[in-house]
Amino acid sequence: MSLEDIQKDPHLQNFIEMETQKQRYQHLVHGLTERCWDLCVDKPSQKLDGKQQSCLVNCVQRFIDTTNFVVNRLEKSQGLLTAATSADSEFMAS
Repeated sequence: MSLEDIQKDPHLQNFIEMETQKQRYQHLVHGLTERCWDLCVDKPSQKLDGKQQSCLVNCVQRFIDTTNFVVNRLEKSQGLLTAATSADSEFMAS
């Protein structure tokens, strides 16, 4: 199958996009796990103590909050960019 065939097949494009998103998500989770673990668990043991559990919960919550903030900011920026592009197009057409 050639690159041209792949670009023409919407089902294959959708599959590739979904797999790419899965890979990004797995990379994100791995990075979060590693970062929070390194930050919160100074010495591995059979059970997490209360301080470690609290630290892990807070670390994950901050990560989620930050991710949501960045996504919302990017969506807002993209919306402004789209609106500006539309306004420019309308201006050029008149």
